Amino acid sequence: MKKAFLFLGAALLATGTAQAKDKDKDEAKEKGGEEAAKTLAQFVEGFRKTDGLFPLYRDPKTGEVYLELDADQLGSEFIYFTYTENGPVEANHFRGNFRDNRIVTFNKKYDRVEVEAVNTSFYFDPDSALARASEANIARAPIGNVKIAATSEDGRKFLISADALLEKEALSQIRPWQSPDDKPGSAFALGELSEDKTQISTFANFPDNTDIRVEYVFDNPKPFHFGGADITDARSVAILVQHSFLKMPAPGFEPRADDFRVGYFTNQKTDLTSIEHAPYRDVINRWRLEKKDPSAAVSDPVKPITFWIENTTPMELRGTIRDATLAWNEAFEAAGISNAIEVQIQPDDASWDAGDVRYNVMRWTSSPTPPFGGYGPSFTNPRTGEIIGADIMLEFIYLKSRIWQSEIFETAGLPSYGKSVPGMGRHAANCTLAADLQAKMMAARSVFAARGPSDDELDELLRQELAYLVLHEVGHTLGLTHNMRSSYSIPLSSLGSSSALPTNSVMDYTEINIAPSGQPQGQFAIARPGPYDVWAIQYGYTPEESLLTAIVARSTEPALVYGNDADDMRSPGTHIDPRVMIDDLSDDPIGWATQRAALVDQTLAVLADRVVDSGDTYQALVNSYYGLTGQKARAANIASRWIAGVYNNRSVVGQPGAQQPLVPVSVAEQRRALGVVSKLAFAPDAFSAGENLLNRLQVERRGFDMYGTNVDPQPHARALRVQQSLLDHLLHPNVLTRLTDTRRYGGAYPVSTYMAELTGVMFDADRSGPVNTYRQNLQVEYLTRLIGIASGAGGGMEPTPMGPRPLPTYDYVSRSAALAGIARIKAIAAGPAADAETRAHRAHLASLIAAFERR
Repeated sequence: MKKAFLFLGAALLATGTAQAKDKDKDEAKEKGGEEAAKTLAQFVEGFRKTDGLFPLYRDPKTGEVYLELDADQLGSEFIYFTYTENGPVEANHFRGNFRDNRIVTFNKKYDRVEVEAVNTSFYFDPDSALARASEANIARAPIGNVKIAATSEDGRKFLISADALLEKEALSQIRPWQSPDDKPGSAFALGELSEDKTQISTFANFPDNTDIRVEYVFDNPKPFHFGGADITDARSVAILVQHSFLKMPAPGFEPRADDFRVGYFTNQKTDLTSIEHAPYRDVINRWRLEKKDPSAAVSDPVKPITFWIENTTPMELRGTIRDATLAWNEAFEAAGISNAIEVQIQPDDASWDAGDVRYNVMRWTSSPTPPFGGYGPSFTNPRTGEIIGADIMLEFIYLKSRIWQSEIFETAGLPSYGKSVPGMGRHAANCTLAADLQAKMMAARSVFAARGPSDDELDELLRQELAYLVLHEVGHTLGLTHNMRSSYSIPLSSLGSSSALPTNSVMDYTEINIAPSGQPQGQFAIARPGPYDVWAIQYGYTPEESLLTAIVARSTEPALVYGNDADDMRSPGTHIDPRVMIDDLSDDPIGWATQRAALVDQTLAVLADRVVDSGDTYQALVNSYYGLTGQKARAANIASRWIAGVYNNRSVVGQPGAQQPLVPVSVAEQRRALGVVSKLAFAPDAFSAGENLLNRLQVERRGFDMYGTNVDPQPHARALRVQQSLLDHLLHPNVLTRLTDTRRYGGAYPVSTYMAELTGVMFDADRSGPVNTYRQNLQVEYLTRLIGIASGAGGGMEPTPMGPRPLPTYDYVSRSAALAGIARIKAIAAGPAADAETRAHRAHLASLIAAFERR
């Protein structure tokens, strides 16, 4: 017992000693103790001072940085903004990655300064008595708290350690959140933050903003996962983050209310004193653009929006980037503002870098594992929606044919709907346009290689697609969200015209417009802001508020239709309107999908002799094959979304041109879509095109990169992945339930009829003959899913662009239809078979059904 007390005493002493050391370390870090008694002037004697919004002082011996606060600044609001200047994608960071954007205040609390994050999500009418309770049940957020190191002799200036404030992730989370379900070693993860290695690297100070860059170092002495080639050493990873504090903009900016019919990013605010059904006071994100001559119909602005092309940008691309950016002036002129945008080139000897928040920079990088090909974020004043600054990130990979073999096989060329770009947050709801464009460009090059075009044609393709990418990302920096419905207003028959746009908005995700063989080639991509874009800019930037009602009333015009990421149907079972979809073209996406698949099949037939020359490896053929077959898979995916579709027509009550809000897609269109999906992905010969290439799909060897990986083409696994992706939607609980629900408001496609027809698609074509191996895999997959439906399967999680979501259970009507399908397959499995392989396959089906019946 005595020994136990001795050990306990020793443990307590050790703990107390450790805590005392930690406290001493913190106090030393914050210059507490005796030094705190010095006046501010005495404390910083010999330090290097940099004047600005918050004067900064650096200790020349220790490198520690101190920040000076004036008494007048205490309690005042400042915009706080952070972005990643450099970091590996595997750690959820990348150059130009905009992160936190909020309002903070500095508050003196006795001998300390507290940094509080301000909640801007709610509005209280100041004339309402409820305004007196505006802080009730809203959590305060004191995110930083540091000791005052010194005070000026007059007691009006206070010095705090910027190191203590910024080096411990208090103001901004640097290390990504880890799910408790993540298994150690399953993915790369940062270690613990090193207090010794983490330090302020540089800072810059200006009258209206203070910028401080901190290099955060995370140590992991025994990593489970070593990451990719961009992780130099998993035991120690550095991430450079800039923290910017900005003075509130000068008064005079008029916030503009959001309207659901036009697509702008917003700062959301709920009026807690309103009795309206939708008590929203959301404001759109837009720049401060004021006419020099308010009385003129069209006037230059007092201060234009200036974009700088970073000096890292390849010289041969600068002209296209400049012209595409300036093309937005056409839209602003319609809003009454001429020369709203200017473009400058950053000089090679510029004294500022792209991280200076005073400059809006188009940055160009070439990363080992880029998270995007283009990215156009902005940061705002959260109270008003005023855009303060913006950058556009462009990746060199967009111009290249490089792919990741494992990724393109895993996704079968379909969009990575379950993935998101780290840290992108609200910006474009994870804008992946450029990454998608890169895959589309590879497929387009393959088509042209098979046709044998001139270099001029390929150059024009690249120029148009680059211009489209720049137009799109600049649109984001102007406040615009995606519009995934705009291509639906373009007639399919017009795509071959050089004067017709392939979509009515640059904010869409459209396919490259490649003409079918023998037909005239129209524009590859939209080359200027479309009618929707011009109209949206008019709503956001027309100075005269009195004109806005008439402007937004035009939303029912066909060219101005709008639907963003919150409407689009890229994820299985998500949302309802098939017109709001990515990767499609024209007002007949089903017909267009048929044309695109035929173009792919024609190209695959002649590809082998067109993309590789004597002395080449077969890698170009591999890339072309995956890109083209991925295009065909996407075409089937687009057609599938018309099953159980509902047109979602948004307008206000009584608006001229308004349609019924919810209109189910006709049965004829749904059956037409099912027929196209069957032909492209389920039919016995759906994957026959391209089989002539299988014995040449040899991946180029690179050292030991393919160690432990089978490098054979695996066409069955790839085909099944395409089919599984389609079945994820065609048999989704939401899709089946919607077929039943829509019968109560205009629909006429019973789920029992639909599933009987779908079962026929899976089995009728080879019921009396041999079942090929593609179809064997498909039929087993389909039956397994029917059994799951009939069993009431559900729950679990499924990926979406915005993260995993719960999978709903199947309703009883769907379960009944599944049981009928199982009974029909049981009869087929019991019938005669054309050969031994088919007999074995049907015995497999019978065994699955028997196991289900024994439950």
